[in-house]
Amino acid sequence: METHMKIHTGEKPFSCNICEYRCIRKSHLKIHLKTHTGEKPFSCNICEYRCIRKSDLQIHMKTHTGEKPFSCNFCEYRCIKKSSLQEHMKIHTGEKPFSCNICEYRCIRKCDMETHMKIHTGEKPFSCNICEYKCITKRNLQTHMKIHTGEKPFSCNICEYRCTTKSNFQRHMKIHTGEKPFSCNICEYKCITKRNLQTHMKIHTGEKPFSCNICEYKCITKRNLQTHMKIHTGEKPFSCNICEYRCTTKSNFQRHMKIHTGEKPFSCNICEYSFITKSCLQIHMKTHTGEKPFSCNICEYRCITKSHLQTHMKIHTNTYENTHW
Repeated sequence: METHMKIHTGEKPFSCNICEYRCIRKSHLKIHLKTHTGEKPFSCNICEYRCIRKSDLQIHMKTHTGEKPFSCNFCEYRCIKKSSLQEHMKIHTGEKPFSCNICEYRCIRKCDMETHMKIHTGEKPFSCNICEYKCITKRNLQTHMKIHTGEKPFSCNICEYRCTTKSNFQRHMKIHTGEKPFSCNICEYKCITKRNLQTHMKIHTGEKPFSCNICEYKCITKRNLQTHMKIHTGEKPFSCNICEYRCTTKSNFQRHMKIHTGEKPFSCNICEYSFITKSCLQIHMKTHTGEKPFSCNICEYRCITKSHLQTHMKIHTNTYENTHW
């Protein structure tokens, strides 16, 4: 009872002489000191897992037996530990007790907040021993290492897609189901991920946070900037094995290959025309609608594409040069 009452009084008479840890019981301090000595007396007889406390080993063993004694009464979630269930229940209640004092981020677990704060501090304690990659969490490093090993444990049963993480796999499956849970409140755009929606919204705000240090090019995403920089370096990593075509992006390469295969997956529902790309079909459809969004500011010429307008403008440029020769 005396020990229990210290929970209410906040008294923690036992303290670590290495760090700031304090506790109620001497036995807790003994366990804590093993974090400094590295001592892990309890080991799993199935895998290489080792731990400080017997209770942790007992919990770990359930990962091998598949036992999940704690279950959610709202959804199908089941787990090994009561504390994990308590954390899970906050998803249903919407409770996020931990909040960042720099941005608006809120979360359920203290460990998630500690991880988040490293974004602001720039701390990346985990590094790859093969390349220069650094990251915030051990899990991210483990995922990254699969790039080097070539391991892709998640595979699609509809197409040939394979990936390293469950989250990427779940995102991919939405392509097949057609599910697009995120939608723009300004236009009709819908997408699979929240990140894609955040990127899309920059089209409406006009925000282009990434800029080229050689020319005036600005763009929405870091990936677009990396692709753009290949124009300056002349790098064209994708090459056709049929002709001499080379390009900077995989998407351009895939589009090019359709020239050789003859594949034209986008077809007009009014006439018999088919096209390699969706953008070409969208341009073609304007011949049916009569839409000509590009207009000359010198004469009455109007056209379907920007490239046609640029070609037309040379008429006026040549005329001006000839009359002032």
